[in-house]
Amino acid sequence: MTQGETTGTGGGETTLRAFRFGAGGEGNKDEGGARKFVKLAQTAEEYGYDTFAVPDHLGNQVGPLAALGALSQATDRIRLATSVLANGFRHPALLAKEANTIDVLSKGRLELGIGAGWLKEEFDKAGIEFESPGVRIRRLDESLTILDKLMRGETVDFDGEFYQIKGLEGSPRPRQGPRPPIAVGGGGPKMLALAAKHADIISVAPGTTPDGRMKLSDMTIEKTAERVDRIRQAAGDRFAEIELNWTIAVIVITDDRQSTAEMALKALEQGYPPNIERDTEFTVDDVLNSPYIAIGSFEEIADQIRAVRRRTSMSYVGVFPTQMDAFAPVISLLKGE
Repeated sequence: MTQGETTGTGGGETTLRAFRFGAGGEGNKDEGGARKFVKLAQTAEEYGYDTFAVPDHLGNQVGPLAALGALSQATDRIRLATSVLANGFRHPALLAKEANTIDVLSKGRLELGIGAGWLKEEFDKAGIEFESPGVRIRRLDESLTILDKLMRGETVDFDGEFYQIKGLEGSPRPRQGPRPPIAVGGGGPKMLALAAKHADIISVAPGTTPDGRMKLSDMTIEKTAERVDRIRQAAGDRFAEIELNWTIAVIVITDDRQSTAEMALKALEQGYPPNIERDTEFTVDDVLNSPYIAIGSFEEIADQIRAVRRRTSMSYVGVFPTQMDAFAPVISLLKGE
């Protein structure tokens, strides 16, 4: 299947985008020091990944904005992303300046991912108020409005519930025009609606528990298609302008897809992996068709990803750094489609 063909979800036909591939995100901790972190991004570039993303946590990892500044000089082609910044950690006026600076330094390779922030423990340790979900979403709405204008180099006057800006000009002007793309992720209806309002890229994620574990009930292809339809309805005419992303949580390379899926199901039932909340019954077919679980040979996984795109129109595939090597051969099978 190639770009230009169409797919249908609940809201009509959509022209499919070409595949893109990203490495990084929540599994990207600085366990080997900053130099190892740079090498990881360089390896992703060599493998043919389109983007390398740095997460935003206050624990054992590099600071994302400083890291992207270093990577802008240590890499040549790969796009550089945040996956994702916690909005409560930074004022949008300051973030816009840092983001545009990175875009200039990288010669137009930045993708700015930002979210409402979800890990209460980090806010508490830093002495930053962890507001209610509704407040965090409203705050993010204002931040996205401000970032959109400042990252275009516009002069901003803004008087909101959380931020007040008076005659501030966005600078430096970014290398990309009209501004670097903004990515927002979410699984719940309110976050998906907010992303549909503002984002150029939406990461379609399963719902999570308060401690960040993915809900198994949200990992089926059917639930994923429902979330995409929710985005379509909220975005209206701008849906065609939005690129949809998802991150594969589990990758297993095997010549026996069926048996391995059965073993994976047993592991889920026994509590592994620990970052998944088992809140529903799951079948072997659910495992084999889930966008978030990839099991099989390289060719079978490529076919599964094609099937996900046909069903949902999602085309931007993410993997965690720990599985970057295992997934790399799949890229060569799908690149250019």
